Amino acid sequence: MLKKVFRTLSLLFFPFIGSLLIRFLYLTNKKIFHAPQALPEETFIMAFWHGELLMAPYAYRKYRKNKEAKIVISEHFDGTLIAKTLSYFGFSAIRGSSTRGGAKALIESIKELKNGCDLGITPDGPKGPRHEVAEGVIIMAQKAKVKIVLVSMKPTKFWQLNSWDKFIIPKPFGTINYYITDFIDISNMHVAECRTYIKERLLDHDE
Repeated sequence: MLKKVFRTLSLLFFPFIGSLLIRFLYLTNKKIFHAPQALPEETFIMAFWHGELLMAPYAYRKYRKNKEAKIVISEHFDGTLIAKTLSYFGFSAIRGSSTRGGAKALIESIKELKNGCDLGITPDGPKGPRHEVAEGVIIMAQKAKVKIVLVSMKPTKFWQLNSWDKFIIPKPFGTINYYITDFIDISNMHVAECRTYIKERLLDHDE
């Protein structure tokens, strides 16, 4: 009973408060975008590590101000909190992951991409291993015939949680460096090759 009440209250308050916190942290940090000036007007997948999820909405909105986009998020309760928080930034969710509802999420993701909806995904989510690329993002891109954009977000001052993904929360009054690639075409690459390539590019700017 207490668990149910806690979850209900969390869903009522946490996403809204979380969205305000994200906006506050973004506004109080200097932002440097190491990125293309523009991306082609075609559907794509944006991929970033689970531990760098917090500031990901602003990487996408740099290029797509009003276009519909969806984020692949797990069916677990923490995934529900994330989904509701991201809804305040104009994103809807596709629910499922490698540990629960994976096939359904994969099919729905490919369908949405083919219909022109951009997609965001954490290739090492929802439970890790950290910085290991699951094959879902590769299958989606190849089946839907879309390209991938890789994003890394590196704040100069931050808190780091003691979670499996070492989740990063920028501190106010620092600098957030966004590293955003051009479109990457993986249509002719093997899965193992794609995994290695994506991982190496996402880790390019780790110290």
